Amino acid sequence: EAVAADWMLEFACYCLCRHFAEECTAEFRRWRDVAQAVINGFSKTAAHQKKKVYLCQFLIRIAQGRRLECSFEKDTRISPLESALSYWTLLEEEESKLDTLHEDIYRLIKIQVVAVYMEKGYYKQAAEVLERVFTDSESDKSLRVKMTTIVRGKDPYVPLLQNFSFNRLISKVKSYVERFMKKNETNFLLQAATEQAVSAGAEVTTLQDTTVDIQEEKENYLEIKQRFVFGTMSLRDMLSLKNLQNLKEHGDDWACGRRRQPWTYEEDRKLKSGIREFGVGNWAKILAHGDFNNRTSVMLKDRWRTLCKIK
Repeated sequence: EAVAADWMLEFACYCLCRHFAEECTAEFRRWRDVAQAVINGFSKTAAHQKKKVYLCQFLIRIAQGRRLECSFEKDTRISPLESALSYWTLLEEEESKLDTLHEDIYRLIKIQVVAVYMEKGYYKQAAEVLERVFTDSESDKSLRVKMTTIVRGKDPYVPLLQNFSFNRLISKVKSYVERFMKKNETNFLLQAATEQAVSAGAEVTTLQDTTVDIQEEKENYLEIKQRFVFGTMSLRDMLSLKNLQNLKEHGDDWACGRRRQPWTYEEDRKLKSGIREFGVGNWAKILAHGDFNNRTSVMLKDRWRTLCKIK
């Protein structure tokens, strides 16, 4: 079971990287759900699995980077990009050597964590997240001062934010992903499949004992990997039928880290009470003083708009 889990994690991570780099949204979502199901099946992440787990979680969050209504953490203030920053830090700890690409991505995430709030006009939240992600260290000092000035100016179109845009962040992440795939492309699964077939007494006529030329036979290699991995997915209910069915039913919910829940009468009442006390627009303050059911300030704002339309 543990070996099968390793195979599935390796393949799911590879497919997630591939479809992220190629911007295949539908396939990325499909493999996002598979990767999340595999990761959720681990009772504990082994040392050799950490990098792949961290990379999967990082890409899942980066892909949702501009969706402030999504939340992956218990603290609903934490946006997808802020959560991604945590996983990028963990990824860097797994690297033997850091280079300029790591530094570029780290800087871009920190800037965009603030910028996505500004683009939507949430300047108060932008100031709050700036305080959380920019430290008082010398390395952060210069950029922190610049970002503080930008937030106070309430202009999301200043040259700095345009130069360090979300699209540039995605481009840099793609470069990292492509490098990761090139470095980690092996015939591990082919070898594992051979061993499985031999131990079961099956005839093996097509699997090679020598290293596969990935560049020349990449498509065949991926096809064999996919057949083999999905074959192992039935092994000892590593992914139960219930989980597999839930991939389609709740895929988008898993992507945002929680199930979407309808608003209750009590929540509407607390929202209206908070608006009477703090005024329209003070969503963070209303959220902090009200007992809402795992909501974000963005959700409060959207719900208030809905209530106004109903009236």
